[in-house]
Amino acid sequence: MKLGVICDGISRDLKHAIDVMDEFGLDYAELQFVGNKEVGDHTSGEIAEIDRLLRDRNKPVSCLSRHIFAGMTLSNQPGDALHLRHIDALKRVIDMAHAVGAPLVRIMTPKKEQILWGTGGAETWNVAHGAWDAMLPLIAPAVEIAKDAGLTLVVETGNGTMVNSNYTARKLIDDLDAGDTLQVLWDPANNCWCHEVAYPDGYDAVKAGYLGHVHIKDVQVDTPRATLEVRPLGEGQLAPHFQPIADALRGDGYAGVISFESVYHPGNGDFEAGFRACIDRFKQIFGPVSV
Repeated sequence: MKLGVICDGISRDLKHAIDVMDEFGLDYAELQFVGNKEVGDHTSGEIAEIDRLLRDRNKPVSCLSRHIFAGMTLSNQPGDALHLRHIDALKRVIDMAHAVGAPLVRIMTPKKEQILWGTGGAETWNVAHGAWDAMLPLIAPAVEIAKDAGLTLVVETGNGTMVNSNYTARKLIDDLDAGDTLQVLWDPANNCWCHEVAYPDGYDAVKAGYLGHVHIKDVQVDTPRATLEVRPLGEGQLAPHFQPIADALRGDGYAGVISFESVYHPGNGDFEAGFRACIDRFKQIFGPVSV
């Protein structure tokens, strides 16, 4: 399978990140922050230099990952100032995607309302009425912009966002009738917060044509205590799920990229050290199978 990394999880110095990628045989670069800027904020000259560096080192870009729509709430309306800022940022990221040859652009969704649907009385007393439907017109313009630009959007399953599971990601795509332009960026560790079982439940929700990109990290969540711990790969609650996920992706012919998301550090804030502690395990699970 195609393996890569979110480069700034190693370093925001892209040259150094690529050096480390070469050291560990990772081919695909996912860009989020390069230098002191988030993708979409670089000048044309900076983008040209990023593109030159990546092409010279034979590192295709898998995805440009800006936090589009993150932080919005349902008090926001389509066309208000914050929404327009996110739409403008999306357009800039799409321009950069064309320049560096990235096939995917990530979007997020607004902050989570906890209970979206219910029955047996919950529909009266507990549901955040209209919350889901109010989100759709915030996301719909992004789909049209990407469609016109000939690019695919991937919506990430986030910790505290309206789309926080593969179920809700698939529902968003279906409700927008956007299967030709919008796919799921599955982050099974993020989905742990809402207790979606990664395999088989999460995988089964997106395997039939919905899955566009994957992030891999490991965590331990304690939802009652509102606490999240990032752990070395294979030492968190996803440990028993990674191999079945990898086997299913191989068996079903998944053609996208799997990005290692290096957000673990060994207690000292050194994320490159965290990367080095985990990357062999990542490659062992998701890399080529020896015959």
